[in-house]
Amino acid sequence: MESNVRVRFAPSPTGPLHIGGVRTALYNYLFAKKHQGTFVLRIEDTDQTRYVANAEQYIIDALQWCNIPFDEGPKTDDKFGPYRQSERKEIYKKYVDILINTGWAYYAFDTSEQLDAHRKQHESEGKTFMYNWHNRAKGRLINSLVLSEDEVQQKINAGEKFVIRFKTPQDEILQMEDEIRGKISIDTNTLDDKILCKSDGMPTYHLANVVDDHLMEISHVIRGEEWLPSMPLHVLLYRAFDWKAPKFAHLPLILKPVGKGKLSKRDGDKLGFPVFPLKYRNEKTGDVSRGYKEDGYFADAFINMLAFLGWNPGTEQELFSLEKLIQEFDLKRVSKSGAKFNPDKTKWFQQQYMQLKSDTALTNLYLPILEEKGIKTEKSYVEKVISLIKERAVFIDDFWGLSAFFFTSPTEFDAKASKKNWKPETGSLMTELISVIESIEDFSSENTETHIKTWITNKEIGFGKVMQPLRLSLVGKLAGPHLFDIIAMIGKEETINRIENAIQKLS
Repeated sequence: MESNVRVRFAPSPTGPLHIGGVRTALYNYLFAKKHQGTFVLRIEDTDQTRYVANAEQYIIDALQWCNIPFDEGPKTDDKFGPYRQSERKEIYKKYVDILINTGWAYYAFDTSEQLDAHRKQHESEGKTFMYNWHNRAKGRLINSLVLSEDEVQQKINAGEKFVIRFKTPQDEILQMEDEIRGKISIDTNTLDDKILCKSDGMPTYHLANVVDDHLMEISHVIRGEEWLPSMPLHVLLYRAFDWKAPKFAHLPLILKPVGKGKLSKRDGDKLGFPVFPLKYRNEKTGDVSRGYKEDGYFADAFINMLAFLGWNPGTEQELFSLEKLIQEFDLKRVSKSGAKFNPDKTKWFQQQYMQLKSDTALTNLYLPILEEKGIKTEKSYVEKVISLIKERAVFIDDFWGLSAFFFTSPTEFDAKASKKNWKPETGSLMTELISVIESIEDFSSENTETHIKTWITNKEIGFGKVMQPLRLSLVGKLAGPHLFDIIAMIGKEETINRIENAIQKLS
């Protein structure tokens, strides 16, 4: 491995950051940190027609929430900046001129109407139009390869719009290497002459990303599979500039839960899960998209889940801290095939991380919810409650539904459970139980359980005749943790009050 690893995550600020983009950022981050390298954030905003004003800040906020901060990027002061491509326009012009002067690029004056006419003509003949060596040779296209220097200059002086295209070499089998996919060969005769500079003077992604990667000394380009078809052009651009190309690694797609096609926002909306890390509000339409953070997921659970969408450690272990992911991550263990997204597995990771969190940490997250409900209690008491309920929870928002009875007496009783378990004789049985409870001095869970169960045994009645109505009295339904833990937590007086309340309402 090269000693100076530098990687970049280069999103376009055209909307919220999809989890596929987050995974690309994560893999770049893991790779950089594993090799004591640098993780760069570069905003590729050359497509000004699709630019969204709040998208860049959303990207930065998302990376921060995911705990994968960039070392260099917008608002950082570094020798490789600026890190927004819109601020690097003059830099690209210099390199466009180099390609023009060395014969690797040319001016093309064809209008969109003229190109449409060529496409339709080819379609009528059952062919596909490509702006490449084949059509260049026929002289039907209007570019500096067929026009004289004077004609080209006249058109430029006259203000005619033009683009600059790359002159793809003819009759060559281009040999390339991908860190994930191995050797790749492509016949250059099948490639078209891509636009490097648009008519508005802005470079396209192809030129800008190659120039920036070179100037920012990027050692490895780790990006999504959708950029694999662009790899030949980028490799040829490095050759044209006589630069050493970085190593390439193209990550597999994240697929729909059904396994066919790329995961989209529509899939999330349809099946009820987010596809963005943070909630996103479209400023034009006002539409709000869900985010994993706002849906209650822990950032570390989200990241752990994402890491496994395309990579595996080669063992049965599934739970990895970010530090452990950095140690174990290897591009050789990234799959070539797409990774199917599984919403249920995402919840599984969340639940696993719920169990790994300390009771204190979870209490700090739960206390604001209790305060909103007007409940004031000791933090130590809440920690004990958390210890009893957290194994049943997936999200922090689940806590209230699982623990409300620890803080407030039930005002309603489950109708079905009441009908089945509260019989005509239950009221007098519960009244007798109150006398037993009043006689207990050590109100610990274990001691209370021993006293009550001994009383039930001595009366020679079934445990269900007492235990179910007792749980119903304390909780309002047949749910919750160990019954005698509840009794010990709420105390003798509250236990008796709740039983008396149930007798009054259910008898």
